[in-house]
Amino acid sequence: MASVLIALGGNVGDVRATFRKAISNICGMTQAALLARSSDYTTPPWGEEDQAPFTNACIEIDTSLDPHALLFTLHKIEKKFGRDRAHETRWGPRTLDLDLIAYDDVRLDKPELTLPHPRLFERAFVLVPLAEIAPDRIIAGRRVREALAQLSTEGIQRLPDLD
Repeated sequence: MASVLIALGGNVGDVRATFRKAISNICGMTQAALLARSSDYTTPPWGEEDQAPFTNACIEIDTSLDPHALLFTLHKIEKKFGRDRAHETRWGPRTLDLDLIAYDDVRLDKPELTLPHPRLFERAFVLVPLAEIAPDRIIAGRRVREALAQLSTEGIQRLPDLD
């Protein structure tokens, strides 16, 4: 089994309901155990800034799927929830974005998959929820909590828990 970190994001529709269903799909379709789930956070848009704020969260799962099979499954789940990667604007609005952040200590650099995620340490919107569930996890030689301390968290707010 591999310990995997996945970031969730979206800003179209009822994102928090989408997250709940997507996490259920992730666990079901990958035969994974959900080890941890962060709170949901509202975050300013990144990259393409003229759009609605995003909701972001992170989960940790245990899965026996290899990284490529897991990525394929995550893309299938995104599509199920209305994402069309072929016709979207880069960093634009989306119903669901699932990013494979880290897969154990695997390092990969392939056109279709880079592990750990290449922009992880630039993105407070990923590191804030990640630090909630795995503050001491070391990814690419950096402790999550220490990497977060290097970034501004301006505009990122924890949302109240749902029932």
